[in-house]
Amino acid sequence: MNGWRMLPLSVALWACASAPAPRPAPLPTPTGWMVAADSADVEDRWWLGFDDTLAVHLVQEALAHNQTIRIAAANVAASRAQARIAGAAQKPQVSATGSASRSKRSFIGFPIPGAVSQVQSTTSTSLSTDVAVGWELDLWGRLRSAHSASLADLQAVEADWRAARLSLIAQTLRSYFACVEAQRQVDLAQATVASYQISNQQVQSRYERGLRPTLDLLLSRASLSSAESSLHKRRRQLDAATRQLEVLVGRYPAGALQPATTMPSLQQSVPAGLPAALIGRRPDLAAAERRLAATHARVHEARKSLYPRISLTASGGRSSDELADLLDGDFGIWNLVGNLSQPLFQGGRLRAGIELAKANADRALLTYALTALRAYAEVESGLAAEGFLAQQEAALTAASRESSDARLLAEQRYAKGLTDLLTLLTAQRTAFDADSRLLTVQRQRLDTRIDLHLALGGEFTPTVESHLAKEDTP
Repeated sequence: MNGWRMLPLSVALWACASAPAPRPAPLPTPTGWMVAADSADVEDRWWLGFDDTLAVHLVQEALAHNQTIRIAAANVAASRAQARIAGAAQKPQVSATGSASRSKRSFIGFPIPGAVSQVQSTTSTSLSTDVAVGWELDLWGRLRSAHSASLADLQAVEADWRAARLSLIAQTLRSYFACVEAQRQVDLAQATVASYQISNQQVQSRYERGLRPTLDLLLSRASLSSAESSLHKRRRQLDAATRQLEVLVGRYPAGALQPATTMPSLQQSVPAGLPAALIGRRPDLAAAERRLAATHARVHEARKSLYPRISLTASGGRSSDELADLLDGDFGIWNLVGNLSQPLFQGGRLRAGIELAKANADRALLTYALTALRAYAEVESGLAAEGFLAQQEAALTAASRESSDARLLAEQRYAKGLTDLLTLLTAQRTAFDADSRLLTVQRQRLDTRIDLHLALGGEFTPTVESHLAKEDTP
């Protein structure tokens, strides 16, 4: 297909000689990102760049105590053991056995002079040691292909573990910022209730003096009750967010964690000219590529199952009725056997195994391409959202400032009897709504920055050593 090129990460990912390289995924590779980013200094470690000490501490606590990460680490240990099991089939298998037996035989009815009335018997002892060696000659590479598939599976599970860590960092930061926003929303709701209480007291005083109608009193009380309801809602949201964060970091969900009272601000913008190759650091792409490699190795393994299997078996040892004789070469025994096995008819099982392996390989290739396409979309969406949310925050900042001035002016004019209650309530509601939406957008900008780091697999700079660098294999 003209215009289709190999993903850049198919060269950079997992340069392990023992695992086969996958076919290139049918996906176009961009030379850069369509949405331009502002230039700024790069961050050394992305999750330290939010400049919040408590957030950094919570991330470290989550990485140390989160149960999901521990499960992923256990999966790595299990996969590493499975790779060693697969590799052991290529080596000679040696076993040693030892046996000892003692038997007694009786001669009933056999006439022996002088012992007619007695049953004659004999007792014998047999001792033996044996060492057996078995080795399948992997002439066609079937066992090597099986081992390569297991190594690729191990690397995929290791990538899953790194993806789980990266996802946990992002979840912890998002949950923490949600707690900060929830706390700020509670503070704003409390201020709203206090403002409506003051207004209600003024309306109540004027009503008692006959200066305001009953409608004003009812509207004032309704607004106060609505503000109190919103306060309870915000407190419930803060409690839920706090407990969720505590579970993420491995604490008991007691709802006792105290978030910061100020929303962290983005100190740096996204650097301009982010190279598309950064996406190759994503652990989920690495895992998909390694699973693709594993399926290709299993196709080779299935094909080699049609070929003959040649194995050698040798054994040697000692056999005697005396323990001391086991060290004497005169009592040695040995055996050497060569075996050739060629499958002739198995009801189509081997051919079906090849077709199954091919189908799995095709599915893994499509999964790999789909994963890469989604990764590109996540980066593009994150870069675009950065600009949209920055513009939205600027507009809401202006709206919050103007509506706050309008609220103060309405309160002053109502106190002097120059405006009606409906105008005051509208100004108050508009001001508090603008402040609440501004808090939400500020948190969304932080979430978007987290998502962008997640989409790129880490930091904004390609000079940092990739998370997918070659690692020791078992």
